[in-house]
Amino acid sequence: MATRRFRTYGVVALLILAFAAGLILGRGGSGPPAPAHPMPAAAEIWTCSMHPQIQQPEFGACPICGMDLIPAGDGGGASAGELTLTESARRLAEIEVATVEHRSVAREIRLVGKIDYDESRVTVISARFPGRLDRLFVNYTGIPVREGDHLAELYSPELLTAQEELIQAVRAGGANETRRANRDAAREKLRLWGLTAGQITQIEERREPSERVTIYAPQEGIVMEKPGIEGMYVEVGTPIYRIADLSQVWVKLDAYESDIAWIRYGQTVEIRAEAYPGETFHGRVVFIDPVLDPRTRTVKVRVNVPNPDGRLKPEMFVSAVIESRLAAGGTVLDPDLAGKWISPMHPEVIKDEPGPCDVCGMPLVRAEELGHVAVEGDPPLVIPASAPLITGKRAVVYVADPAREGTYRGREVRLGPRAGEVYLVQDGLEEGEEVVVRGNFKIDSAIQIMAGPSMMSHTGQVEQEREALEVPAAFNDELDRVLAIYFDIQQSLSRDRREDVSRLAERLVEAVAAVDGSPLSARARRLWHQDARALRQAADRIGTASELAAAREAFEPLSTIITGVVRSYGSSSGAPVLRFHCPMAFDWKGADWLQNKPGVENPYFGSGMFRCGTEEETLYVSMESAGHDD
Repeated sequence: MATRRFRTYGVVALLILAFAAGLILGRGGSGPPAPAHPMPAAAEIWTCSMHPQIQQPEFGACPICGMDLIPAGDGGGASAGELTLTESARRLAEIEVATVEHRSVAREIRLVGKIDYDESRVTVISARFPGRLDRLFVNYTGIPVREGDHLAELYSPELLTAQEELIQAVRAGGANETRRANRDAAREKLRLWGLTAGQITQIEERREPSERVTIYAPQEGIVMEKPGIEGMYVEVGTPIYRIADLSQVWVKLDAYESDIAWIRYGQTVEIRAEAYPGETFHGRVVFIDPVLDPRTRTVKVRVNVPNPDGRLKPEMFVSAVIESRLAAGGTVLDPDLAGKWISPMHPEVIKDEPGPCDVCGMPLVRAEELGHVAVEGDPPLVIPASAPLITGKRAVVYVADPAREGTYRGREVRLGPRAGEVYLVQDGLEEGEEVVVRGNFKIDSAIQIMAGPSMMSHTGQVEQEREALEVPAAFNDELDRVLAIYFDIQQSLSRDRREDVSRLAERLVEAVAAVDGSPLSARARRLWHQDARALRQAADRIGTASELAAAREAFEPLSTIITGVVRSYGSSSGAPVLRFHCPMAFDWKGADWLQNKPGVENPYFGSGMFRCGTEEETLYVSMESAGHDD
């Protein structure tokens, strides 16, 4: 079995090697065929085609699979996640590139759900005084009623007494202020018990109490429930009818987690019901549930839909379509709400002018102040969906080097949501760059075969290059305050001071927010906006970490971001900025961090392995050492 397994590995390896050889030979066009077995003297480093992490100074067998080692060579120009191909090699590998560009992005979100009552239009008719239901004019559910229609007759001794009080107050006259007050109090009591103004006037004019009182419908709607029965005795609060106004209904849609980024308040929704094929109803998103259903992994999205003819009925199943368009940064655009006034408590109330809310009376607020309108600005940055190689939470692309034709370098990027055939790019690429959209996996495989680092592996990740930018001195001064707090966090983690870390993380968020990026150039300002957001998110994770281990885990991405910040903007603090690396951090995945002084002080292990790590490079030379030659 072992021999058969090695033969299988050998066949697969030969096929992959054939492809890699084709790429390399393509650089030279034609030439003598390669020898069947490489000569040991022709290479200094030997590696395994199946396990490129194996590198030995002489020819032999792979200690893992037993296959013959091959010369690592120069990888056809592959170094640090880079590969150089000639024109013929590019044709052989069928390499295609596309330009990174800003483009308007739209996506059609399809949802399903069902119709429900509008809870704000449901009224419960209940007894406001004890008595007996002598007659029900509406004696079954489903009957439509209009405002003012009679519903039931109720006999009540308490009501007879209240009517007598009013009659006596009327007979007493109104010349005296006290008598007028008694009469008004008797009227108010009957009004609060549900009698209409006409019923109260009739009692005063007839001056004779009525044994029964008629209950009228306070609104138009459909009788959905009828708990009351003729002859039953009711107490205060006993429900008699439940009436729902179906002239407007709610449509409750289920949105999956992947769709949430494309949905926001105010969007127009097209509704289709199976009962009416070919017809379309329209509504507006007015509420997105803040809680995810853990069983279905969906979020309820509520849409208000006008239903003047009552054709849409509660419990009907419907399908819905939302046309969503994104602005820069992945924010959903809704230009229809621009300039509108909205109730903060009842967002379904939308008006063209300021004023009170029709429901609660609160002052309306501009939609822009509530964050319901995104500024359009530049469209988002996008790349074709075939460009990124996605593994787990990471996404990498191969970027064409504009200065060297046929050279491709791997780069990790941060992607936003997918919109059809494109991905939104949150970070890692600039407009105008070219990314490989076909043949990217072949490039990655060729780099691995030639013992280069694979972008698909985190250990082989190539750090994204950052361009050094010219920035004002005032910006550097504000940025150095951010850097100083970072160093304090690193010191606290290395000394296991959990309570200091949380406090410092809050200070870091404040310091980042205080940095004024307005004096920067447009390109630098856009880059700083991305950096500032990433810094705040990383600092928030550290500040909310409940344990020191979680804070250390969150410190790793913060260090990556702050390293890029120093590379781009530099420092004016006068202290050195040194990058350190610990290979044992996070189960041997390794992690970097920065210090402002020499000597390892490991923030990932603290007192457990305080001196574990090595100084890798100097990002910034201190003012003192800059003027001296060693």
